[in-house]
Amino acid sequence: MPFRKPQIVIADDSDSMLRVIIRMLSTRFDLVGICRNGESAVQSVQELCPQVLVLDIFMPILDGIQVARRLQALNTTAIIVMLTGLEDQEYVDAALAAGVKGYVFKRKMAADLLEAIDKVLAGRTFLSGHEDRQG
Repeated sequence: MPFRKPQIVIADDSDSMLRVIIRMLSTRFDLVGICRNGESAVQSVQELCPQVLVLDIFMPILDGIQVARRLQALNTTAIIVMLTGLEDQEYVDAALAAGVKGYVFKRKMAADLLEAIDKVLAGRTFLSGHEDRQG
């Protein structure tokens, strides 16, 4: 059986951020969906069944926390990696409570995003600025 790259959906409303994320991930992963709002992120995960959703918190229609809660309620299997500029502990806690397994600060994206995806795919939790935890 041929090796298949893990499938990823990316959700961010910034075109420039999407370009950077796509450039970072396209060689190692199969990017099956690009979304610019939270509602389309939920729909894409339901339709495409990716292994990972890379998700911004500030999104039109539904924010990232709402997307994570909705996907958790729908029992989807996608693992969520939140990619955000928000570094406040309250957002980290809200994301983890909503089922997010990776939380990456945009300012640390170059160093942390690929590692975060690898860790969550291995069943672990990844938090920028923290030791990774067994998940």
